[in-house]
Amino acid sequence: MLNRQIAPDFKQVSTINFIQPTHKKLNNNVPVYTIYSGEQDLVRIEFIFNNVKWDVEKPLQAIAVSALLNNGTSTLSSKEIAQKIDFYGAFFQTEYVQDHSSVTLYTLNKHLAAVLPIVRDVLTDSQFPQQEIDLYIQNQKQKLQVNLKKNDILARKEFAHALFGNTAYGVDIQARHYDELKREDLTAYFKAAYAPDNCTVIVSGKFEEASFELLNSEFGQNWEPGHATKNGFSFSTTPRAVIYKERADAIQSAIRIGKLAVNRTHEDFAGLQILNTVLGGYFGSRVMNNIREDKGYTYGIGSGISSLQDAGYLFIATEVGAEVCAAALTEIYKEIEILKNELVGEEELTLVKNYMLGSMLGSLENVFSHADKFKNIHFFGLGYDYYENYIAKVKAITAEDIKLLANKYLNKEDFTEVVVGKK
Repeated sequence: MLNRQIAPDFKQVSTINFIQPTHKKLNNNVPVYTIYSGEQDLVRIEFIFNNVKWDVEKPLQAIAVSALLNNGTSTLSSKEIAQKIDFYGAFFQTEYVQDHSSVTLYTLNKHLAAVLPIVRDVLTDSQFPQQEIDLYIQNQKQKLQVNLKKNDILARKEFAHALFGNTAYGVDIQARHYDELKREDLTAYFKAAYAPDNCTVIVSGKFEEASFELLNSEFGQNWEPGHATKNGFSFSTTPRAVIYKERADAIQSAIRIGKLAVNRTHEDFAGLQILNTVLGGYFGSRVMNNIREDKGYTYGIGSGISSLQDAGYLFIATEVGAEVCAAALTEIYKEIEILKNELVGEEELTLVKNYMLGSMLGSLENVFSHADKFKNIHFFGLGYDYYENYIAKVKAITAEDIKLLANKYLNKEDFTEVVVGKK
């Protein structure tokens, strides 16, 4: 009989088995990567497009096109598109991030033949009706006006602009940029970006040969190329900057501290993720224990590492009571200095390693999660050995390694510090 008073033996994660994709091409050479699972009669199809034609004078082109993409074609209104998708119990969404824009379809396999032509219509014949553009402009300007009153959003905006300037990663969007949106610019961007020579398809779920043929019949021909060059940016580390936006009536102050770092193509990236976890990457982290649990300055604080195509950056973010903002900043920098000067204890390091390996394993809960892990490496030109090396690095890293990384990447003189509120 199982004795529930005795804890089960602890075992560290040793290996993680990823579902790796098969690779085929449509007739027009659009690459299709399939992460297959035949357990459920469900499929997710992602059409992923590089963001292209960056123009600092027209920074909203990619964002607005993604938002307005399914708002009408020459044969279907936005309402009809939504009704047809809903009728088949499918789900259809568009998404913009700094490097890519995507169109994603979730559907039962038995309805694939019915819903794929709707998606094709959207991807090849979106019209961007002027009334939809006008409504979008009105709504987004109102949203921007509200967001600029939120200290945390303004801090994030100022921080990104300080690091990345007038690029897609950091451009300072103003109300006038919405007023300057023109239908002809959106249609031109749509034709350049949402094109077969700029598209990667990633499929996850139950996707048999017959389903591939359906996909090929809809998207493998009669789709005009765009001949656009993907965005590309370069950045260099800047000296310390302190940005303070005073809000005289602020009850809380938003803090964001960080710097340019490396992305996941760099050999230090895995080690930097471990360092970040110790500093602020989980609930038991150094800054959480100090600034939330011990001092009670905030409900939450954390740090992160972000990997973009052309850059990486690390950051620490929190909102604290305005009266303790200066004290919170002092404590954040104190924790950084401790990591640079003292070795992480064996018990804490073991806890962090187990947390990170467990999180990696726990993140692979379904076939869609496996597809997400594939996207993380594919668009950086990496293979699955990236994950093998990551697991090995987590297991092997020492307290001395973490101290070296802290001294390499956590130097106050390199940090951009943003405070919005009262300091």
